[in-house]
Amino acid sequence: MSQRTQASVPGPADLAATGLSAAQVAERIAAGQVNDQGQQPTRTVGQILVANIATRFNAILGGLFVVIAIVGPLQDGLFGLVLVANSGVGIVQELRAKRTLDRLTVLNAPTATVLRNGVRATIPATQVVLDDVLELGPGDQVVADSVVLTSAGLEIDESLLTGEADPVGKPPGADALSGSFVVAGTGRITATAVGQESYAARLAGQARSYSPARSEIRDAINLLLKWISWLLVPVGALLVVRQLQSGQGVAEALRGSVAGLVGMVPEGLVLLTSVAMAVGVVRLAARRVLVQDLPAIEGLARVDLVCCDKTGTLTRGSMRVVAVTGVGAGAGPDEISRDALGALAAADPRPNATMRALADRFADPGWRPSQVTAFSSARKWSAVSYDGQGTWVIGSPEAILAGANDSGGGGLAQAGLLAAEGYRVLLLARADPLPDGQRLPGHVWPAALVTLEEQLRPDAQATLDYFASQGVSVRVLSGDHPATVGAIARRLGLPGAEAGQVLDARELPDDAAGLAAAVRDATVIGRVTPQQKRAIVGALQASGHVVAMTGDGVNDVLALKDSDVGIAMGSGTPASRGVARLVLLDDSFATLPGVVAEGRRIIGNVDRVSRLFLTKTSYAVLIALAVAAAAVPYPFYPRHLTIISTLAIGVPAFFLALAPSAERVPAGFLRRALRFAIPAGLVIAAAVFAAFLSVRAAGTGLGAARTSATIVAVILSLFVLAALCRPLASWRGVMILALAAVFTALLTLPWLRGQLALVVLPAHLLAVTGGIAAVGCVGLLLAWPAARRMLPGAGPERGVTGGHRQPD
Repeated sequence: MSQRTQASVPGPADLAATGLSAAQVAERIAAGQVNDQGQQPTRTVGQILVANIATRFNAILGGLFVVIAIVGPLQDGLFGLVLVANSGVGIVQELRAKRTLDRLTVLNAPTATVLRNGVRATIPATQVVLDDVLELGPGDQVVADSVVLTSAGLEIDESLLTGEADPVGKPPGADALSGSFVVAGTGRITATAVGQESYAARLAGQARSYSPARSEIRDAINLLLKWISWLLVPVGALLVVRQLQSGQGVAEALRGSVAGLVGMVPEGLVLLTSVAMAVGVVRLAARRVLVQDLPAIEGLARVDLVCCDKTGTLTRGSMRVVAVTGVGAGAGPDEISRDALGALAAADPRPNATMRALADRFADPGWRPSQVTAFSSARKWSAVSYDGQGTWVIGSPEAILAGANDSGGGGLAQAGLLAAEGYRVLLLARADPLPDGQRLPGHVWPAALVTLEEQLRPDAQATLDYFASQGVSVRVLSGDHPATVGAIARRLGLPGAEAGQVLDARELPDDAAGLAAAVRDATVIGRVTPQQKRAIVGALQASGHVVAMTGDGVNDVLALKDSDVGIAMGSGTPASRGVARLVLLDDSFATLPGVVAEGRRIIGNVDRVSRLFLTKTSYAVLIALAVAAAAVPYPFYPRHLTIISTLAIGVPAFFLALAPSAERVPAGFLRRALRFAIPAGLVIAAAVFAAFLSVRAAGTGLGAARTSATIVAVILSLFVLAALCRPLASWRGVMILALAAVFTALLTLPWLRGQLALVVLPAHLLAVTGGIAAVGCVGLLLAWPAARRMLPGAGPERGVTGGHRQPD
C-alpha cells in the first residue's frame, strides 16, 4: 500500500541514479514519513509494576495488614511478608525477560544502505524515509515495503512473511516486502510504505496488544479470591460485632477478626505458585529458554498438541544431495557429469542452498569458465561455458526441456516421479553455446538427474519420538508446497503424512466449523498463510486441545499470540519474540521436551499441594462463620495461623513443589482441589471448634483454649499433608516427622512459646486435645472417599488413597 502524499517525488530515472536530496529527506521527516515502527509488543516497566502490585490478592491482604499495623502487635502481621515476596517474584522475572528481549532487539536491529544526493550511506533502518532509494545485495534485509527500480538477478527470501521457503525473483517494478531478505543478485528499490504502514508492521500490529497467558490455576485463584472478597466485608463486620459482644476489647476483637479473615485467604498458594514458576524459569534459563510470562509454565504442563513450521524446526534450511542418476532406463551418470556438477557449483559467485549442497558433494575439477549465467528463479536454470568442456546447464527439468527435444529419453517422466516423492530434482544437461547469455539454445542433451532433499535437524526425530511417547501430537503448518512438507514428515515418521493425507491450505474452507472439521485429524498442512495459521490454531483450541505454537517469522506472529503457549526462536523477528511466551535462545527444537517436562513437574506439584492451602481456606471460612454464630472469641491469633500455615503447609509445599512429576496435568484444577479441600475443611473446623470450646469450658482461660485449637489444627494439617505425600517411606516421611518435631519445640521452649502466645496445657486437657485430633484423623479417612463418590469425574487424585502415587 502506497503511503505517498504531496511530498515531492523525483522521476524514476533520477530516483534510481541519485536518490532523494537532503531537502526531500527533511521534508519527509517533518511529515512523519519515517520507518519507525513504534514500540514492540512488550510491556513497559510501569505496566509490569502495576500488573504485579495492583491485584485483588494484594488489596485484600494489604488492607488487613493495615489493621494489624494500627492495633498491633506486629508479630500478628507476618502475613504481610507474603505480599512483598509474591509481587517481587513476578516483577523481577518479567523485568529480566524484558531486558533480555530488549538486548536481542538491539543486537538484531537492521541497517540499510541508502542513496541520497548520489552518495551511498549506511543508516539504521528506523531512519529510512518514504521514497528513499535502498541498495540491496546478498544477505541484506528489506526494511520497508518497496518497488524494485533496478534488478541484476535480484532474488528475495520471503519465508519470514509468507512461510514459502523458495526465493522469489524480483524484476524492475516488482514489489518487495519489509522483513524479507536478499539471497541472490543485486538491485535498487524505493520505499513505498514505511513504519506502521508496512506489511510486516501491519501484520505484527494485529498482535501488538499484550494479553496475559491463559492460566487455569491463576483463574481459579482469582475466582476464589473473588468469592472470598464478597465474604470479607459481611463476615468481618459480623466477627467484630460478635467478638465485642463476647466481652473482648476493641483491639482484641480486631486482632481476632483479622485472624479469621487472613485464614480465609490462600496467601501461601499465590506465593508458592509464583515461587515454583520462578524456580522453573531458572531451570529453563539453564536450557537457554527465556520465559516472558510466568503462567506460560502452566500452559506447558497442559499442552497436548504442538504446531510447528518445517524450515528451521524440523529441517536445517540446507540441502543434501541424495543421488545422481542417468537419464533413461538403466542409464547411469558418467564421470564427466560429476565433474560438471562440481564445476558448476564452483563457478557460482553467490551460491544458494542448492549450489552449496553440490559443492559439498562434488569436488571442483578446475575447469575454467568463459561465460557464466547465474541462476534466476524466473528462468529456473543457470549455465556455464568452459574452455574445452563446452556449455553445461543445470536447473528445473521442465524449464530446460521446454520446447527442446527430450533426446535423453524419459527425463521429464523420471523427474516427475522423483518430485512426487517430495524431492527437489535438477536436470544437468549439455547444451550448445548460449546465444545471448540469457536464453537457452534449441538443442540440449540431458546428462543426469540430481535429487536433493532438505537436511533434517539431527535432534528432530528424537524430539518427535518424545512427544509421541507423552501423548502430545505434532502438527506441521508450513508455507511450502504440500508435497515437500509431506516428504519431510514421512522421513520423520509422522502419522498422516502420506501423499493423500497431506492438506493444501488453499483448499481449506473459510468458515470456522468447516475448518475445524478439516484440520481435526490433519498432521501436515502446506501452503498455509499467516491468517490461516491463526485460524487453524483457533480451530484446534475449539476442539479442546491445549496448543503450543513454534515460529520465528512475522508470518507466525498471529498464531503465536493466539496459541496457549507461543514459543519463538531467539534468531527470529522482534515481532515473533515480542508476542511469544517463551523464547528458545539457541533455536533448538530439541529443547522442547525438557521445557514441557519442566512445566509438567512444576504444575503437577502445584496442582497437588494446592489442596493444603485450600483446606486451610475451607476450615478458616467455616470457623469464622461458627464464631460469628456462637458469639465466642476467635480460636486463633493471626500468629497461630502463621504457625499452622508455615509448618503444615508453606514449608512442606515448597519442597513438594520441587519434587519430580512427569504426568501431563489435565484440566479441572479447581474441581479436584475443592473435592479434596472441602471435606477436609469440614472435619478440621469441627475438630478445632470442639477442642476450643472443650478447653475453654474447663475454665483455664483463652490462652489454653487457643493453644488446644492450634495443636489440633497442626496435627490434622500434618495428617492431610501425609495423605498427599504418600508413599511415606521416603524423604517425605522424614520431612513430616521433622515438622512435627519443630512444632513440639515451639510448645516446649519458653521464649518461643511466649512470643507465639502458646501455653502449657495440663495433662488432662492435653489428653482431650489429642483425643479430638485422633477422631479428626478418622473423620478425614472417611470424608475423602465419600466426597469422591459424591463428586466423580474431577480427574485423577494425586498422592491420595486410590489415586496416583508420586515417584521419589
